[in-house]
Amino acid sequence: MDWLTFAGFTGAVIAAASTGAAFPPGQWYDDLDKPGWTPPNWLFPLAWTALYAAIIFAATRVAATPDPAPALAFWACQIAFNGLWTPVFFGLRKLGGALMVIAGLWLSVLITLILFWQADTLSGVLFVPYLIWVSYAGALNFDIWRRNRAGSAATP
Repeated sequence: MDWLTFAGFTGAVIAAASTGAAFPPGQWYDDLDKPGWTPPNWLFPLAWTALYAAIIFAATRVAATPDPAPALAFWACQIAFNGLWTPVFFGLRKLGGALMVIAGLWLSVLITLILFWQADTLSGVLFVPYLIWVSYAGALNFDIWRRNRAGSAATP
């Protein structure tokens, strides 16, 4: 394993993940009308830690393959969308805007998964839980937006 490459991907993931600390959910999120299938708050950091570890490992493997540039370009795209979602949802409290961001995240994760799968099957497999989680998160974001778009909870 190339530890410098691993460190670079880890740094990108830490940057994206740090938005969660900068924009914590807080009372505003607690007061939103959410569906019964909303996971408990303690699950989010556990799920993201596992997902982030998988996407770092997958990217490090793909970086060692011939011609990794297209796949890693989409990896960079998905991590940018990943880091953008939290400030839009929790910081700006723009549920519809966050829905657009998560649509971009979902598409970039799907493309990354496909390109990773072609470059290194294990790396593609490691992205499957991430796509499932982002699909779930997108459905949750949509339902929260739908339930709260007319209410004052959707504005800062």
